[in-house]
Amino acid sequence: MSPRLDATHTDPRTASSTPPPPESPAHYDGVSGLEGLDGPTPPGELAPHDARALSKTLFARLEALEEGTHEYAYVRNTLVELNLALVRFAAARFRTRSEPMEDIVQVGTIGLIKAIDRFELSRGVEFPTFAMPTIIGEIKRFFRDTSWSVRVPRRLQELRIDLAKAGDELAQTLDRAPTVGELAQRLGLSEDEVVEGMAASNAYSASSLDAAVQSQDEEAESTLAARIGYEDHDLEGIEYVASLKPMIAELPHRDRKILSLRFVANMTQSEIGEELGISQMHVSRLLSRTLRRLRRGLLTDE
Repeated sequence: MSPRLDATHTDPRTASSTPPPPESPAHYDGVSGLEGLDGPTPPGELAPHDARALSKTLFARLEALEEGTHEYAYVRNTLVELNLALVRFAAARFRTRSEPMEDIVQVGTIGLIKAIDRFELSRGVEFPTFAMPTIIGEIKRFFRDTSWSVRVPRRLQELRIDLAKAGDELAQTLDRAPTVGELAQRLGLSEDEVVEGMAASNAYSASSLDAAVQSQDEEAESTLAARIGYEDHDLEGIEYVASLKPMIAELPHRDRKILSLRFVANMTQSEIGEELGISQMHVSRLLSRTLRRLRRGLLTDE
């Protein structure tokens, strides 16, 4: 059994020669139960039932202290140390996640501090019962905000979880993968909302373009970028278009009109002649002269 927290152990052989120990910082106004805080057993190493009993005394004392004082901060920090076991217990549920356990415990401690600040003894609820949902909620919020490769609205993050649960339940009932309509009916949503949630689920994790990929047909590994990339031959035309724009802008209005009718409207030379009131032969000469001018300008730039 753990020794009583308020027990004072004095060796009669040394009582007369040893000066009395300094008063514990937590021993305010003669409140019993706080004398053991600076004893041989640190607050974080007390037995669970001792920690619960001492926490009740500290919460009662905390309500009587003024926030912002040294005494208030000391009692509050001691409550955090006393109940760190709750954080470690909650963090153990997430040990299979990719985040380091130290980060999860740190986030859970933030939830513990929030629970301490909101707890009231008058509610008649044990502190572990009150604090655990706050601690777990803080950890879940941490994963929700940091685990997604691409940040999506919270609504879609929660919809992803609902879709996963509904999908598993329907798959067991139907013995096949559920359709979009069946998922929508199960969740009471429209099919468009289900499709949006399924698309958002792809943002949860991302693959690196440099990741090695090996198929059954190929012995050597290749990168993902090498598989999904391709050569876009239209990229060459972008350079020509950028070079032609200023040269076309310098052409006379009629020459620009002929180019537009021929290469944008896809009209024949005869149709262009009828549009402009000139012969087809005249259109041919004007078009050839304009194209030679543009071609010469491109070769000069190169």
